[in-house]
Amino acid sequence: MSDERSGTFLGGVALAVGLVIASAVGGWAFVKGKRGDQTITVTGSARKRIKSDLVIWRAGVSYQAPALAEAYRALSESVPRVKSYLIGKGIPENQITISSISSQTLHSKTNDGQESAEISGYTLRQELEVRSTEVDKIAQIARQATELINQGILIESQAPEYHYTKLGDLKIEMLAEAAKDAKVRAEQIAKSTGSSIGSVRAARMGVLQITPADSSEVSDSGMNDTSSLDKDITAVVNVGFAVD
Repeated sequence: MSDERSGTFLGGVALAVGLVIASAVGGWAFVKGKRGDQTITVTGSARKRIKSDLVIWRAGVSYQAPALAEAYRALSESVPRVKSYLIGKGIPENQITISSISSQTLHSKTNDGQESAEISGYTLRQELEVRSTEVDKIAQIARQATELINQGILIESQAPEYHYTKLGDLKIEMLAEAAKDAKVRAEQIAKSTGSSIGSVRAARMGVLQITPADSSEVSDSGMNDTSSLDKDITAVVNVGFAVD
């Protein structure tokens, strides 16, 4: 009977030890499995200075007169003169576009400042637009064009718009550089914890920011500056790496 109890006791001890060992092994596998599922997510960025390769410049000519015919005559004389001026500055004629005429009817005011039904005159306006890859030259002409005012031409020179036409190709290059930056950051963080990074688990591209040179301004929807000749383009990516 004693031997039977002793056998039972030893069997129980063996079972208990087995359960402890099994629990330990199972816990190690769980931890390893969870570790393999861990990820580290970092933000990588890349910035590059670019120079605009397309300029769009607009200038408006307008006249106001009591009679519509008088305003039209003044406008029809001045716009060809502006065009000739631009061609004389070296702008090819096929780069100049002239808009249709827009008109506004003016009404006299009553004693209390309200607009009356009586017509007091007309304002006619026509716009010239220049599109060119000679960015520096057009920028200079845009600054000089107001000298036409001295010739009696009522011209309003708008600020040129500066664009970069190779953005599609550059975007791919910038995203690749931003992804490399993200990997370097992830490796540095993992190394500090005694780990290493594995394969990419997820990646999300941020919006491109095209800002004036040296500007720190950003927007959630992305920026596309057209006021500056020299710009900075910044690409951002968020990348999740497996932790080994």
